[in-house]
Amino acid sequence: MLTPEALRAHLVGARLAGTVATSREESLRSYRLFAARDPRVLLGIDPERPWRQRDLIDLMADRCGVSVDSRRTSGQDVIDPERTLSALDAFAERLAGAARRRAPVLLGTGHPHRLLGFYAALADALSAAGCEVLTPAQGRCVDITTRFGLRTYNLDYVRGVALVRASGGERPGCEPGAHTHSPLPVRTVLAVAAEAGGPLPELVIGDHGWVCGAGQLGFEAIGPADTDDPAPFVGQAEGSVSVVVPLDDGVRSDYYLPLTRYVLNRACLSQ
Repeated sequence: MLTPEALRAHLVGARLAGTVATSREESLRSYRLFAARDPRVLLGIDPERPWRQRDLIDLMADRCGVSVDSRRTSGQDVIDPERTLSALDAFAERLAGAARRRAPVLLGTGHPHRLLGFYAALADALSAAGCEVLTPAQGRCVDITTRFGLRTYNLDYVRGVALVRASGGERPGCEPGAHTHSPLPVRTVLAVAAEAGGPLPELVIGDHGWVCGAGQLGFEAIGPADTDDPAPFVGQAEGSVSVVVPLDDGVRSDYYLPLTRYVLNRACLSQ
């Protein structure tokens, strides 16, 4: 069994927490854009109140452990591993609750290159516990505005995890999919599920637009976020997102495997 002490050492050693690769400049830029309500960093969250950059620095210092000093404008960001461990425990509690209820769940990622394996293991465990892992809107097209203009993507599922692929690009069913921050995929998935009259998720697990977009629509939503993504933490502060785990979301995919083992063990779910 992976102990909290062993996981803490892994978090720091793999740079999932402690000093992370995300730069202070990247984070401060995201906070400025969020304060200006730039949709690229809102990730589907519609903030209830104004958030100044100073407010966001304070929030991220509280939730992640980044420096509270607004005069610190360079270098690498820092995530407090104790905050990560605490959030992982809360994350595991939500998984356990869904498993007890045998609740329908939806999993989706905008970071398939890094986080697909993490979510897929959760999907397998929840399915084994009797939860229905939902896969609505397979193959549907979603038009997403990118820095290169409007592009069409197709919704796909890999091992029960939703993601998007560039239209005409990768063959459906092949890993890994496209990177996106957009909430449009989860909005499409939930709208199609509602229109079909099928079950809706009682828990959404994901990152970026998946967790924020679902939370904004009133679904219980949990997931990880990096220091340059303030939107999930604002959603948590305002009550639309249930649990946010502060960690670097761009390290090697195998570095997330101990986190999978830890949360499944804490949730008493099979692996």
